[in-house]
Amino acid sequence: MVDYIVTVYTGDLAFAGTFNNVYIKLVGTDGESKRTWLENLKGAINFFREAESSFTVSCPVSIGKLILIEIDKQPHFIFPEDSWFPAKVEVKSPEGVTYSFPIYHWITDSEVHYFKEGTALTVFEDNHHPGKEIRELEILQRGEDYRWDVYLEGIPHCMRSEGPHDLPDEVQFSFTKMAEFRFTAATGLVDLELEKFLQSTKNWPDMDAIHRVFGSKRSKISDYVQEHWKEDTFFGYQFLNGLNPMLIQRCSVLPKNFPVSDNMVFLSGQRSLAGEMEKGNIFLCDYKRLDGLKTNNINGKKQYLMAPLVLLHKTPGDEMVPIAIQLKQTPADDNPIFFPTDSEHDWLTAKIFVRSADFNEHEINVHLLRSHLLAEVFAVSLLRNMPMVHPLYKLLVPHTRYTLQINNLARRLLISKTGVFTKFAASGGEGMRILLKRSLSKVTYRSLCIPDDIVDRGLEDVPKFYYRDDGLKLWAIIHRFVQGVLSFYYKKDSEVQKDSELQKWILDIFKHGFLSQGDTGIPDSFTTVAELVKFVTMVIFTCSGQHSAVNAGQYDYGGWMPNTPLTLQHPPPTTKGGTNEATMLKTFPDVNTTVHGMAVVWLLSKQSTDSVFLGQYPEELFSEKMPCKLMEDFQNDLHELSEAITDRNKDLDVPYTYLDPKVVENSVAL
Repeated sequence: MVDYIVTVYTGDLAFAGTFNNVYIKLVGTDGESKRTWLENLKGAINFFREAESSFTVSCPVSIGKLILIEIDKQPHFIFPEDSWFPAKVEVKSPEGVTYSFPIYHWITDSEVHYFKEGTALTVFEDNHHPGKEIRELEILQRGEDYRWDVYLEGIPHCMRSEGPHDLPDEVQFSFTKMAEFRFTAATGLVDLELEKFLQSTKNWPDMDAIHRVFGSKRSKISDYVQEHWKEDTFFGYQFLNGLNPMLIQRCSVLPKNFPVSDNMVFLSGQRSLAGEMEKGNIFLCDYKRLDGLKTNNINGKKQYLMAPLVLLHKTPGDEMVPIAIQLKQTPADDNPIFFPTDSEHDWLTAKIFVRSADFNEHEINVHLLRSHLLAEVFAVSLLRNMPMVHPLYKLLVPHTRYTLQINNLARRLLISKTGVFTKFAASGGEGMRILLKRSLSKVTYRSLCIPDDIVDRGLEDVPKFYYRDDGLKLWAIIHRFVQGVLSFYYKKDSEVQKDSELQKWILDIFKHGFLSQGDTGIPDSFTTVAELVKFVTMVIFTCSGQHSAVNAGQYDYGGWMPNTPLTLQHPPPTTKGGTNEATMLKTFPDVNTTVHGMAVVWLLSKQSTDSVFLGQYPEELFSEKMPCKLMEDFQNDLHELSEAITDRNKDLDVPYTYLDPKVVENSVAL
């Protein structure tokens, strides 16, 4: 007889342990063991949370190289069937070789579950019959568990489910995450001391009233926003380092529908638009996607959402300041162009309409579509097409954590017919659906890759652009890590081409994420390792850094409503000279609309205590030395970037932290 030493590790999650009897069978290249009950003197505590328990499985002769294990659990005669979350199983063979079998899945039934040895294998390398058969069965089951659905024609497809609890156990929130999310959602208005304002459909009586409401929950940045929101330099700064750094672009030719002349913006005559454009000092933000959207009706009042054009100038002091704002796309006598030289309230009102437009553009296009919905496409395609043993699964599955459930909740609580965005944002309802469709039609592969996007928008040398600086460094670190890992498994381009699972993954993304639109530049197949590396880098960056950049600061910049109104309820001025503080207060959203918006951005900015940050791998999915060494290098590079960002921020009035690896979550989990 020969003995195999089996060590079972139960995961560190709430309720991860089981009182059930656990059985195992070892399958190798030369045979298999008998189904063995895992029992020893520890008894019932063998499979408690975080337990590590060892057992002996005996065979008449060696069964060769281990390929997979079969695990099942059966109810104890005293205890009923319960759920169990094993982390991994290690088996030491009589030849002295230790095999690792990563699991990290809930086992909730009494069926037999199959787990392959942890060495990553592409489909063309998986040659042993039992392992190959299990691989095919796993993909078939995943195809059943993760099915595509159409939430709205013209936008990325999503996962079909009846609700959050209908999702497979492996992708649901942990008990900790769910409890904290529910608590924050339920107590948000209480935390912010806003509950008493929930039923008020009145206008804000004065600015002091808004100040008093904002006083309960604050941060260093939100305090700065409250103090400086009226200033042109801060208004311009937000296009670079605020919630939406994705719209600004260098302007070399003015749009024909934005008739700004030299004498409008350079009164001294010392500069000209043509000259400043040639120097690269003129920038444009164009909200044309918002043009003509049907707006909401809130508290019985029509809401207003403009599609502004904003011209900005980089000053000799390297500040980005607005120099002209046109609130509608079509020039007309009742659509004046506003300038800093106009009256204080005319200019401020124009900027408020821009900030409201930016809120809607940011939330629906930049945040919802370009991070949440695309992350779901990446996740569903991965889970449908990749078995656990595939190297790409091991590399990417940490970046899918909680995404399917948070998106399911978003569709139910935020953008459904009764969702908060639908009810209280200017673009809610039909406008939101049209905006999503318009936005997807303009998404390109290059716009999702920050090095290409920065070049395409002409922003390579803009000073004080911390989103770009940190984002490019983070992209480079991720790219180096991805290149190292994938080059280890794909030695030549032909191996990429013959990996059928890999090709199905990208084709699913092309079809269900980008609706087979060839002009997006999104590939529908891979022919080289370099193509694969770039695309996977984009996926990881989108699900981690990019989402953090456009999500983490929502309360910082949006908690003070006048800086980021989710809607406006008075039409924009059609002539100059008629605005004052009273008209501005009438323009702001009602009290209840404001507090709903504050509660949502508070919820979306509050991380869970069980967050997993970029570079952290609590689940040991890789067993080979090379990818494990590359993960260590990745973590070191991220740490160095974090230290550099921290040092830089010491000298900034408004620190930029949203791409600091120590606050960037691995996945779209919030």
